Amino acid sequence: MRAAVMIMVSCVGLLLSLGAVMLYSSTMTDTGERDLLMQLVWCGAGLVVAGLVSQLDYRELKRFWWVILGVALVMLVLVLIPHVGVVRGHARRWFGFKGFTFQPSEVGKVAVIFFIAWYGERYQRCMQSWLRGVLFPCAVVTVFEVLLFLEPDAGNAIVLAGVCAILLLLAGMRLRYFLPPLLLGLLAVGLFLYFSPMRMGRIYSWLHVEETKQDKGLQAYQAMVALGSGGPGGKGLGDSREKLGYLPEHQTDFIFAIIGEELGVVATLSVTAAFLALVLSGLYISWKAPDTFGFLLGSGLTCLVGLQAFVNIGVVTSALPNKGLPLPFISHGGSNLLVLLGCMGLLLSIARNSSTTKLIEGEEDPGDESVDPLHDSRANPFRAPAPAMPTAAPAAFARRAGSPLWTSR
Repeated sequence: MRAAVMIMVSCVGLLLSLGAVMLYSSTMTDTGERDLLMQLVWCGAGLVVAGLVSQLDYRELKRFWWVILGVALVMLVLVLIPHVGVVRGHARRWFGFKGFTFQPSEVGKVAVIFFIAWYGERYQRCMQSWLRGVLFPCAVVTVFEVLLFLEPDAGNAIVLAGVCAILLLLAGMRLRYFLPPLLLGLLAVGLFLYFSPMRMGRIYSWLHVEETKQDKGLQAYQAMVALGSGGPGGKGLGDSREKLGYLPEHQTDFIFAIIGEELGVVATLSVTAAFLALVLSGLYISWKAPDTFGFLLGSGLTCLVGLQAFVNIGVVTSALPNKGLPLPFISHGGSNLLVLLGCMGLLLSIARNSSTTKLIEGEEDPGDESVDPLHDSRANPFRAPAPAMPTAAPAAFARRAGSPLWTSR
């Protein structure tokens, strides 16, 4: 557990440092110094939030899932109201106040993960049924998906849908019940794209980059030029040409292309490896969680970071059409950075409250080797006696034993 925590913290620290360096590299532009300063402010606030959250017992937050979900729902509704939400690029996604902007969809994604984690534990034995296991949780998720599409914010909506699908399967939803909502969701997304000329244009430009490189395919084409011109070692820090007006959004959605141009293939592969290590360590921490809520919450937060990084890198390398998602911990963007650092704090809280970490740090003295300190009432007078587990499997696995996903039939 300690190794997983160290790997996760180290990866986040390296990604944050790289993001600051790349923003500093772009200070030669008109808004570069301001962007760097704002990013450092948001990073400092995010680290404070992560530190505070990591000291909390995440299980106490389970009682306030409805508050978190309700606040996020109200924010997503308010941002759609004219003169309340800030409009940028034909989308109404932000709240603005004296130069600061905040994107409520970032909070909405975490709130839905909280809800599914609570619901998956509370109704674990009912996840095999159609009503409790599919209809109700999917209805709540659909409300948030509709609000995201109305902004419109198709990128975050698709990422949230993917995370929710993974969590519902982990919570025990039957596969035969999972397929109808999946097909219905794909149909809804297809209709949304078909009746949205802008997004159909993005898909066409993705399929015909050379043909549209002067119009809608400009970003994808210039990103490939940046990645190709960097070579193995890159042109050198600060020597990018694409950021001088050739590649739009080079500090946000397409910063991965500038990394490849200035620092080369080695740096881009290192960033990919860092995200992979972060995801694996987050999943390990989630697996060792002492309860089902922690397992689902940690898995959802980890998948949120992993899917967002996967989509961003896929867009920059032209493996996916443009979705408008930032690269976690690196791209310029305050609300995304603040929320993701808070998610890392929650993962640290899960690790800190796991039984494995408590034994390593000596919070519980094993005493007599014949006594199991995790279950013996003499080691903890507030814990009711329970039979010792036959193996060293995590407690969360034992509580999930009734789930059809973990039971062989």
